[in-house]
Amino acid sequence: MPDQSRAPILEALNNLKVNRVVPFDVPGHKRGRGNQALLDFLGEKCLSVDVNSMKPLDNLCHPVSVIKEAEDIAAEAFGAAHAFFMVGGTTSAVQSMILSVCKEGDEIILPRNVHRSAINVLVLSGAIPVYVNPDTDSNLGISLGMKLEDVKRTIDAHPNAKAILINNPTYYGVCSNLKEITEYAHKRGMYVLADEAHGTHFYFNDKLPMAAMHAGCDMASVSMHKSGGSLTQSSFLLLGPNVNQDYVRQIINLTQTTSGSYLLMSSLDISRRNLAMHGQQIFDKVITLADYARTEINEIGDYYAYSSEIINGDSVYNFDVTKLSINTLKTGLAGIEVYDYLRDEYDIQIEFGDLGNVLAYISVGDRDRDIERLVGALKEIRRRYHKDQTGMLTQEYISPKVAVSPKEAFYGNKISVPMEASIGGICGEFVMCYPPGIPILAPGEEITGDIVDYIKYAKEKGCMILGPEDLDCNYLNILSN
Repeated sequence: MPDQSRAPILEALNNLKVNRVVPFDVPGHKRGRGNQALLDFLGEKCLSVDVNSMKPLDNLCHPVSVIKEAEDIAAEAFGAAHAFFMVGGTTSAVQSMILSVCKEGDEIILPRNVHRSAINVLVLSGAIPVYVNPDTDSNLGISLGMKLEDVKRTIDAHPNAKAILINNPTYYGVCSNLKEITEYAHKRGMYVLADEAHGTHFYFNDKLPMAAMHAGCDMASVSMHKSGGSLTQSSFLLLGPNVNQDYVRQIINLTQTTSGSYLLMSSLDISRRNLAMHGQQIFDKVITLADYARTEINEIGDYYAYSSEIINGDSVYNFDVTKLSINTLKTGLAGIEVYDYLRDEYDIQIEFGDLGNVLAYISVGDRDRDIERLVGALKEIRRRYHKDQTGMLTQEYISPKVAVSPKEAFYGNKISVPMEASIGGICGEFVMCYPPGIPILAPGEEITGDIVDYIKYAKEKGCMILGPEDLDCNYLNILSN
């Protein structure tokens, strides 16, 4: 049984420091001595372990010693057959999952409210998306999970699909019926992939929704850096027992760097140890903080910090109670407006704001006084800026009309036209608000008047629009033939 109190990569790096090895390899800053400004900024403790692969430290592309040992310990902690250390973020983990099971022309079933990383890889692979449109809550203005019957109907209509991808949970904390979807897909011979960018903590606390590996999924991409405490850009890719780990490693090595950061890998190792040994207590505290914040915010008036009461047994099969998702529409303010006020006037940085909601990410690093400051600021914003909500858009999801595959559209012949003139055309690029990074338009989808109105409204409210060639998003690329 792997020892969860161990952190093999950390141990190897500490041994390296003790040995005082003279570096005649990369990186060229040579433990910081070659870049004083960087040393002053990050410190000697950081730069002394920003090192290259060497025998005592193993190699991420082909691990045989300390990285392999760390992977084995991580797999046991997550209940997986194997775990890969990912240093390209969960984007690279999601893309490796899909590339491992889908080739050009293969169908993959997925909800349309996926992160852009999933649709990006369809451009690269040539796989064909089959969308299950998520249910929506018109009062909250958010997309929910996938209804079980919708998923079954889609699987039955596309029996040759290779896989299904599931968000567990969505950005807002909504979970689909992961276990039953997995069982049904497996009966039809499909792989089940889970995007758990926001679900690391599910593995380490029994009060939270079911995690992908526990539900029998074949692969899961886990953003350890979000709720798990590791450094930004560090993630795990988890495999179930029916997946060829050696082939998946080959897929990972097609795109992941050959110079894996030991800062990122050691942070994964340390954070996994912390969660494996203390995760229940850590996330008990997070749940308590989030529950307290919801109670206080809901007493302000007009805001609605929602939780497990929105569970309906299907499209909201479960809810992640660590998520502090707050609907702002009754204040007359778009979520992005509240987001901007919090940052610009109260020095509070929350995770994101969209047209009707904000999300404050609560973690073990938060304190009671931080929650009080957030609640006080929200109260002040309502008092100072409340207005009539007439004319506000609420929907956060518009069902797409897919005309051609993402790859065909992205690489096809395109022309740039003013946004108004693009209506009726086929989009050749991505358009999204970031965060959360869910495309409003993806390559291959028909541009409608509703979508153009939505983009213009999002721009007007101050959302960050990413994806188009035209950085101001006044023009869109559409297929020319």
